[in-house]
Amino acid sequence: MPGLPIRAALASDGAFLADMMVEAATWRAGAVRPRHEILSSEEYRRYLAGWLRPGDAGFVAESPGGEAVGAAWYRMLPRDEPGFGWVGTGVPELIIGVRPVWRAHGVGRALLQRLADHARAQGFARISLSVDRENHAVQLYRSEGFAVVRRGIGRDVMVKRLR
Repeated sequence: MPGLPIRAALASDGAFLADMMVEAATWRAGAVRPRHEILSSEEYRRYLAGWLRPGDAGFVAESPGGEAVGAAWYRMLPRDEPGFGWVGTGVPELIIGVRPVWRAHGVGRALLQRLADHARAQGFARISLSVDRENHAVQLYRSEGFAVVRRGIGRDVMVKRLR
């Protein structure tokens, strides 16, 4: 969606990022997994705990009316607490979520591009993510230059070279 306002994520956006984490975890139509279960699990909590610590960066897309509709952010996760898409020390791992009604309107692409540009400007050579193979977002990631670097059970780790 051309001209959609995108702003830097703030420390106060933690609750919205949690909403987008739930969207990312339950992307499949009809997926039923309680919000509290996702947000309390260690595997997801690492993407949100202490949001906006040094090394974190993110962006929030807003509707023309100012409602937050999507977010993309990255974290630097340590080797001893890797995320789903961890590929190495010094490689930020991104998370992206868009409210269902706003999907397939370019929101995810705009957020992904903005986050990749920011990571590049910060001096990162690569950025990674993890995605379920059946998720339609795989085509978006491929079109934005991500390539599969590791296959898992039902999901892949993808990396984009930034320079």
